[in-house]
Amino acid sequence: MKQRLFGAVLAGVMAVGVTVVGAQTSGMAAKKSASLGSVTISRNVEADGKPLTKGTYMLRISDEMPTPVVGQSADETRWVEFVQGGAVKGREMATVLTKDALKAMTKEDAATAPGTAKVELLKGDDYLRVWVNHAGTQYLIHLAIAK
Repeated sequence: MKQRLFGAVLAGVMAVGVTVVGAQTSGMAAKKSASLGSVTISRNVEADGKPLTKGTYMLRISDEMPTPVVGQSADETRWVEFVQGGAVKGREMATVLTKDALKAMTKEDAATAPGTAKVELLKGDDYLRVWVNHAGTQYLIHLAIAK
């Protein structure tokens, strides 16, 4: 799964009405239940294998920590919840990149500005990538397009 996520990160992208909405950030790094801001998902997708309908969602980091895979630290992935109307509508695993990890993987201008988010349709039209910059830490969430 890690290889697929990193492959998607490096894949060429085609913007689908990129939505940038100000994220609620503070001077501290994202911790338990931290709000990452809100995004508009323009297509029906699957989050954690379950349907997630298009719409605007508040993103927040879940209290639940995923089990790290071999060779990966616990800080490299987090569950992110999609909240709408005060209820969690879905969740998906996010790849967490620090500034140093981001520099090693992408061009500097690929990242979102601090406190912002963007939604992109990846090449091949199979995934939407939600990219959030919260206090300098990048969260990349890949959602499969619903068939």
